[in-house]
Amino acid sequence: MRLVTSPTDIKEVTERYHLRHLTVGLVPTMGWFHEGHLSLMRMARKNADKVIVSLFVNPIQFGPNEDLDSYPYDLERDSRLAEGEGVDILFAPEKNAMYPKNFGSTVSVTGLTSQLCGSSRPGHFDGVTTVVAKLFNLTRPHSAIFGEKDYQQLAVIKKMVRDLDFPIKILGHPIVREKSGLAMSSRNSYLEKGEMDAALSLFRSIQKAREFVSKRSAEDVDAAQIKSLVHNVINFHRECEIDYIKVVNDTTLEDCHKITKNSLLVLAVKINNRIRLIDNSILKGS
Repeated sequence: MRLVTSPTDIKEVTERYHLRHLTVGLVPTMGWFHEGHLSLMRMARKNADKVIVSLFVNPIQFGPNEDLDSYPYDLERDSRLAEGEGVDILFAPEKNAMYPKNFGSTVSVTGLTSQLCGSSRPGHFDGVTTVVAKLFNLTRPHSAIFGEKDYQQLAVIKKMVRDLDFPIKILGHPIVREKSGLAMSSRNSYLEKGEMDAALSLFRSIQKAREFVSKRSAEDVDAAQIKSLVHNVINFHRECEIDYIKVVNDTTLEDCHKITKNSLLVLAVKINNRIRLIDNSILKGS
C-alpha cells in the first residue's frame, strides 16, 4: 500500500490507473477505522481494480462547539488496518493542501439538506459535499462507497452526483453493528463505561419500533405512534438528549405519516451533551 499526502501526487496516480484502463473505487473517511470502515474497503475491492481510501478530518463540516479538535486520529494505526484490507492507496492530505489560502468555493445541495442533521448542524452538508466533490475530482473514481449509517449523507451525495453529472456509481453499505447492536462509529470511542447502556437505547428503540410494526397491519400504524414509542425508550435514560426522532421516506427524506415499506426511522441523540450518535432502520421487512 502507498501513502499519498499530496493532491498533485494523487492526481498523477489516478491518471496512470485510467491510462491502464483500471477501475478505481474510493472510500472517503475521516479515519479511526473500525469494522464498518473495513467493510466499505472490502466492498470497494469487489467493485474495482484499485482501491483508494481517503483519510481526512474535514474541518469545514464541523460546526462551532463540535468535536473537531478531539476527533480521534492515528495515521499509523489506520495505515496498518487499510493495508491489511489490501487497499492500494491511502490518501491522507493535510488541511492546507485541501483548503489552501484564499480557498473560497462551496458545493451546496438544497432540499435534502434542510432537515434532520442539516437542521441541527447548519452548514454541515455544505462541508461534506465540498470535500467529497474535491475528492472525486482528485481521485476520479468509477465507484465510491458510503455507509448507510449516515443515511442522509448518502442521499445527499447521490443527489450531488446526479445533479452535477459525476460519472461515478455511488454504493451504500448496510450499517455494521457491534455485537450489542450499537451502530459502529468512530465517535463510539468517546463513550465511557457508564454511558454504554444509554447509547444502546437507540438500537433498542429501533428493535421495539420494528417489532411494533411487524405485529400490526399497515393501516393500524402511523408515524406518531412510532415516534412516541421510540421517545419513551430513549428518554428513560437521563444521559440522553434527543436531537430528532423522525419517520421519513427513504428516498425523499420527507416526513411519513403512515408506515409503508419505504418508511425509514432516523434518530440522532446526544449522550451527556458530549457524544452525538445517529442510527436508522427501515421499519417494515428485512
